[in-house]
Amino acid sequence: MACGGAKAVGKQHDLGKQTARERIEMLLDPGTFTEVDRFVQHRCAAFGMADKDIPADGVVTGYGRVGGRTVFVYAQDFTAQGGSLGEMHAAKICKIMDMALRAGCPVVGLCDSGGARIQEAVDALSGYGRIFYRNARASGRIPQISVIMGPCAGGAVYSPALTDFVIMVEKESQMFITGPSVIAATTGEEITAEELGGAETHTTVSGVAHLAAGSEQEALESVRRLLSYLPSKAGELPPTLPWRKQDETRVQLDTVIPDQSAYPYDVHDVIDAILDPGSCMELQPWYADNIVVCFGRIGGRSVGVIANQPFSMGGSLDINASDKAARFIQLCDAFGIPLVNLVDVPGFLPGSDQEHAGIIRHGAKLLYVYSVAEVPKLTVVLRKAYGGSYLAMCSKDLGADFVFAWPTAEIAVMGAAGAASVVFRKEIAAAEDPAAERKAKIEQYSGQFATPYMAASRGFVDLVIKPSETRARLLDALELLECKERRGQLRGNMPL
Repeated sequence: MACGGAKAVGKQHDLGKQTARERIEMLLDPGTFTEVDRFVQHRCAAFGMADKDIPADGVVTGYGRVGGRTVFVYAQDFTAQGGSLGEMHAAKICKIMDMALRAGCPVVGLCDSGGARIQEAVDALSGYGRIFYRNARASGRIPQISVIMGPCAGGAVYSPALTDFVIMVEKESQMFITGPSVIAATTGEEITAEELGGAETHTTVSGVAHLAAGSEQEALESVRRLLSYLPSKAGELPPTLPWRKQDETRVQLDTVIPDQSAYPYDVHDVIDAILDPGSCMELQPWYADNIVVCFGRIGGRSVGVIANQPFSMGGSLDINASDKAARFIQLCDAFGIPLVNLVDVPGFLPGSDQEHAGIIRHGAKLLYVYSVAEVPKLTVVLRKAYGGSYLAMCSKDLGADFVFAWPTAEIAVMGAAGAASVVFRKEIAAAEDPAAERKAKIEQYSGQFATPYMAASRGFVDLVIKPSETRARLLDALELLECKERRGQLRGNMPL
């Protein structure tokens, strides 16, 4: 029997869920799947397991193609003993991960499991440990994608968390270490599984998941699209799509920044004008939305974009934004994807809650990953770039290969109003009209320091450009840096 029996398959379908093999067929190019270890069986004899038949031991493993490129895949089969993980189930997953690493190909895990097979006790726990070990060893060497298509609880959640991307299906998947019943028994808190670990929770509150999909088909299409931006392994160039060079001027960018520097705007308008049409794929769009991270293409080349979002918290950096950006930068560096940084940042978010939660430690991750990343790094200062946050968004001092600035850029230690109040404090206090004097001093400071030309005169900005020229300048820089020498490689996707 291919699955766990007609009754179990029917129940799976009644829930709107597909079987393991159906999901694999949806993911891979038609007719390309080769199954490995189909006839593996468990070896447990305790608790009545000796006569228990679990088809394929609850997990389907093998390889096929996505967009013509080889991908290894495993899919837990909830219709067979609830997809529970035992010794041989884990061994099959480990084997397919080892094969993927040796072949230099991505691995995709489709998770739908009731958890550890209790009858196998420590053998099941050992299985999880061996999978975690392989996740860590493969990190930064081959792309790893996890799709949560059902329950994923207890120790099982750590394998997806160790992979590069986590995709969840809305109203169908949950991830949590401790379930609602245990929480209720130990703390008295009443919470549903969906509230505790559903797709909405992990894409808006915890940041565990990168994407939420409305259906299994949509989730698997997201996997195919993600793979289109990534090389099969570290050391290879990312895929490039055909592109006919044309007029790359984007006139709409000349008016995207409001005349008043305090007014917000949507940085997506800048991103969409810079990237090839329809190529933007944003990750974690509802988590830490004061910073945007996305894959895209410029002239057919894969790029990773990190952009401050003035619509949320003025684009300031906080703990979650720092973590979100740092992990994405590390991922791009591991797989040779150039970085494009769009800067409009007034500073790190002030407040005792941020300080006490360790914004210094978390902000340092951003400084670290930018400094050690060796892929091409291109920075465009759109408007505000103040203090330490200016440095943290990949300034020249942190190794940016090119720094461009729009004429609206304000590069300074702090905003003009705050700086004038400090620098000209005595003059303002002694003036007959302090308010008028303060206004005059703010204008004086702005004209002298809060412009891109002061930074350009020191060599911290390579070119001051018209906004409409941005895409063309980035395209030229990417062509120039296509063969940039890399002395080493930042392995992995989890900053210290």
